[in-house]
Amino acid sequence: MNADGPASGASSVLKARDETTCQVRDVLNRVGDKWTLAVVNELGAGPRRFNELRRTVPGISQRMLTATLRVLERDGLVTRSVYAEVPPRVDYELTPLGRTLLERVWGLIDWAVEHHDDIEGARGRYDARRAPDGFQRNLLK
Repeated sequence: MNADGPASGASSVLKARDETTCQVRDVLNRVGDKWTLAVVNELGAGPRRFNELRRTVPGISQRMLTATLRVLERDGLVTRSVYAEVPPRVDYELTPLGRTLLERVWGLIDWAVEHHDDIEGARGRYDARRAPDGFQRNLLK
């Protein structure tokens, strides 16, 4: 078989598709983690100090907020500005790239808020069908 034949072409198309899939998965893993969208959404209102973010993102620990902000900064979605004041002031702000992400995810955030009760209801119905007899009744008590 000729190395330049149709099989070779299909192989290169599949390789390119697999590479693109990996790149997409890499980005979606970043923005789809537990805290990224909440932090990006809060920064959408403007620059925030660390403790402001911590107060406005319910449930996030200091450690997780620090880690999330570092990764967002590394990915070019957030800037960190340090001001020589006493006490030192550090602000976090979305970059233009971060703003493009926010514009895209607002629709997803709106959808999640709008359909949260629908999803919870579907989960409850599913769990009720899948639970052994008596198990679900005990959960509801």
